[in-house]
Amino acid sequence: MSKSNNIFLVGPMGAGKTTIGRQLAKKLSKRFYDSDHEIEKRTGANIPLIFEIELEEGFRKREAKVLAELVELDNIVLSTGGGAVLDVDNRRKLKEHGRIVYLKSSPEKLLKRTAGDKRRPLLQGDDKLTKITAILSEREPLYIELADEIIETDKLSIKQILQTVIKLINDHENS
Repeated sequence: MSKSNNIFLVGPMGAGKTTIGRQLAKKLSKRFYDSDHEIEKRTGANIPLIFEIELEEGFRKREAKVLAELVELDNIVLSTGGGAVLDVDNRRKLKEHGRIVYLKSSPEKLLKRTAGDKRRPLLQGDDKLTKITAILSEREPLYIELADEIIETDKLSIKQILQTVIKLINDHENS
């Protein structure tokens, strides 16, 4: 199966997938989707509520269903949920349907970016840095394995990240 012209952003919560994805889509004249926003739109409930009622397992089932539909679209930029890579089918579908860019950040930077955010169910409670580090240690090998491109975002501005992604995509298309 040939890869489409889709770009999928993976990485942990707080890596900037939605912010970068939205602007990237605009610059490349693609449609933007955020899998978490799509889940909220379809259920009429926010992610913390879905986690509360259906637990993580119920949320992951919804996420897999939404991802399966979104990857079939053409000419999109998709921001995936941080844990979407945990499911082997999700990883396969992402790999088959687009280029995957891993937005990599340090636990400290992720902590700073998510500090005041009450909408992240996996980061509630105390010692968020330990939680972020644990989540990253589980997921980072999957992000790396999946990625066509890895961008270290800690020291880059949004504009620099966008320029880097666009350059990598263009270099790939012209090679």
